Amino acid sequence: MKPMQLIPRSLLTFSGLGILSCLLAAFTTRADVRLPSLFTDHMVLQQGKPIPVWGWAEDGEQVTVELLGKKSKTVAKEGRWMVRLPRQKAGGPHELRVRGKNSITLQDVLVGEVWVCSGQSNMEWPLSRSENSGQDIAGSANSNFRLFTVPKLKATELTSDVKSSWKISSAETTPGFSAVAYYFGRDLQKALGVPVGLIHTSWGGSPAEVWMSQDVLESNPAYKREILDPFDAAFKNYQNDLANYDKEVAAAKVEGRKPNGNRPNIGWRPTELYNGMIHPLLPYAINGAIWYQGESNAGRAHQYRSLFADMIKNWRAKWGQGDFTFLEVQLAPWDRNKKRALSEITASPVESDWAELREAQWLATKNLPKVGMAVITDVGDKDDIHPTKKAPVGARLALAARKIAYGQKVIHSGPLYSSHKISGSEVTLSFDHAGTGLEARGGTLTGFSIAGADQKFAWANARIEGEKVVVSSSSVTHPVAVRFGWADYPVVNLFNREGLPASPFRTDNFRMVTAPKAPTKP
Repeated sequence: MKPMQLIPRSLLTFSGLGILSCLLAAFTTRADVRLPSLFTDHMVLQQGKPIPVWGWAEDGEQVTVELLGKKSKTVAKEGRWMVRLPRQKAGGPHELRVRGKNSITLQDVLVGEVWVCSGQSNMEWPLSRSENSGQDIAGSANSNFRLFTVPKLKATELTSDVKSSWKISSAETTPGFSAVAYYFGRDLQKALGVPVGLIHTSWGGSPAEVWMSQDVLESNPAYKREILDPFDAAFKNYQNDLANYDKEVAAAKVEGRKPNGNRPNIGWRPTELYNGMIHPLLPYAINGAIWYQGESNAGRAHQYRSLFADMIKNWRAKWGQGDFTFLEVQLAPWDRNKKRALSEITASPVESDWAELREAQWLATKNLPKVGMAVITDVGDKDDIHPTKKAPVGARLALAARKIAYGQKVIHSGPLYSSHKISGSEVTLSFDHAGTGLEARGGTLTGFSIAGADQKFAWANARIEGEKVVVSSSSVTHPVAVRFGWADYPVVNLFNREGLPASPFRTDNFRMVTAPKAPTKP
């Protein structure tokens, strides 16, 4: 903060002591210790980890933060300060005190488990619009379950705060909260028996690159070429279009008519939601994140293989808390041609960018530590990209958290393809996470296709043998590849006996429809 300057005599004579009081009050406010909006009454702090607490104050001001009799002190530099309180066990309610030239006391502070919940519209989807949520809303009062919603903000520069506050779960606060996040947190709190706090930050339609930092995108030549450079070119065109539109509006006003055309829209800007809706949360102590996104990147599924993994690594690096648990929701089944009958959808095997995106999501669980996936092939809606069955989604995320983050002995995943063996005209598939056994729900196995060297897939017969599935087709005598659930809207029924569905997969490495095109020869 700059030194206080003398107040001009003209101001004193113009408004007398009234304006002088206002100015002095403004200077006093600038000197006050302040906290970000993440630190409010009813907040939840992460147990078992050092607890960062930060804010703003006048340069040189000594700041003391106290929780449970433990104090930490620092001196503000360049208007900012931060302390790290020692690890605490779950419990509360407590008071968090911050003292500088002024004092702040936060009431009803709990220590427990904190998770970030992010993504696009299926994460944003509110509890009030989810299937059979009336009873859940009515019974949502829980003093050990707290909710924080990050307001939507597109920002071209890094921001440091958000305008929100923590709320106690109740019939008044849960209807507008993320349904997937609510069911995840509700089940997790019940299973762990400790306070749980959720930070919800999502935006419908958002692609993954808007949730990533500028430095990460710039440092990767492929992302610079495929994401940043095209946006820069599009932005220049947008500026020209906007200038022309403003001229048209001015002309229309003079002529007393409506302007021709609509105001130009630039669409999504890379990094803008990271700047406005993730960076302000750093480095709040958390145990993990849940993520439901991918629909907006399906046309670039091949790129998503690296982009999604790099986003996870990006968040982990910026949070500075190691490889925290990251749990994703695989894309739900959806038929973009909504009027088709089921018989038409399943007429023959097809290529699918949505299937390729699901594969990219699955690859992240194999290539990164502590990444889990909730498969939801059984709770989609053929005609709606927003299936309203959100309770099973949250429940499966909670199961994954219990296993991956907390080490509980639970079956947390459905069958995941691990290997295959070709013998004559049959292909035998092996799976991880078979649980206590595989089963076909509702009849014989569906959704398997098989191909020979010509790479032409045909529907296959499939049967369960112990923890394996054997696949064959009379039309493919020398198989080389098998696919399962490879469609926008997969019709599949392979589960483990714990009721968790198998993830779609392929055994081949054939060229995908979203793979980059080979450069043409001159």
